Formats: sequence, structure tokens, C-alpha cells
Amino acid sequence: MCYNEVMVKQNQNDIVNWDAEEYVQRDKRAGWYIGFSVVVLGLIALSVVLKWWTFTALVALSAVALIIYSVRPPRKLHYSLSSKGISEGSNLYNYEDFKSFGVLQDGDNYAIVLTPTKRFSPRVTVYFPQENGEAIVDAFGARLPMEEVKLDMLDKIVRMLRI
Repeated sequence: MCYNEVMVKQNQNDIVNWDAEEYVQRDKRAGWYIGFSVVVLGLIALSVVLKWWTFTALVALSAVALIIYSVRPPRKLHYSLSSKGISEGSNLYNYEDFKSFGVLQDGDNYAIVLTPTKRFSPRVTVYFPQENGEAIVDAFGARLPMEEVKLDMLDKIVRMLRI
């Protein structure tokens, strides 16, 4: 993962600014694509035999979407912490929308995981450079309580499948 230089500003609006990729792209070898194709073709064959036409269409569309997603490189996003919240590109997430944060290490990559106050809202994951992680974690720690973050079952499956 490639990061630009982190800038710590002294004005009161922006506390910390940095650029990072939106997610960690996992390497996929030919075996991954072959296995994926075998599973997709197996599901399509089963659904054709059972005459589940809607499921056939769902599997085909899901396979195309997943291939497009897995081939697309992650975008480089600009992050900015301010007194109101964290800005991710043009999106602003207010601190009030989160009950806590945690730090997650994913190999050589580090991320802040924000836990929302709303029950069914997804967690927000923000990657940051290790060398300036202390300033970023301190800025979050001044506004939100820190909790240990563990991967949920879906995150573990996504990592295992290298998606």
C-alpha cells in the first residue's frame, strides 16, 4: 500500500490530513480465478438443472460484479480529521455518529475502525500510514473511546477468499 506524506496542520479546522488507498487489494493468482470459475459454473449448472432461473441470473450477475470489483485497483482517497469529524474525499463522518474506534493491523497496513452508534450501520474502516499513526490515533482518542477491534465472520471470510 502506498501512502503520500501526512501533513499535520496547526489551524483548528484540520487536525491531520493524509492520503491512503480505500482498501487493501489482495493478490489473486490464476488458481483463484480458476477456482472462482469452477464454483460459479457449478452453481449455474445446479440452478439450471433445478430450473431456478432467478438464482441463475443472480449467480451470473454476482460473478461479473465480483470480477469487476476484484480487478479494479483501489482509489487513492484524501482523509482529513477536523473538530467535526473525519472527511473521506467529499464525505464527512461526524464523531457523534460513532460510539468508539479501534486500531486494526492487516499485515503491513494499519486502519482505524469506527463503530457506529446505529445498530445496523456498517463499520467505517480508514487506512493510515504507520509512521504517522500515533498522531491519527491520538486525534481520534481525544474524541472517541478506544476499544479492541476484532474481525467479524464476514470480514474473515472475505480475507480468506482474498476479495
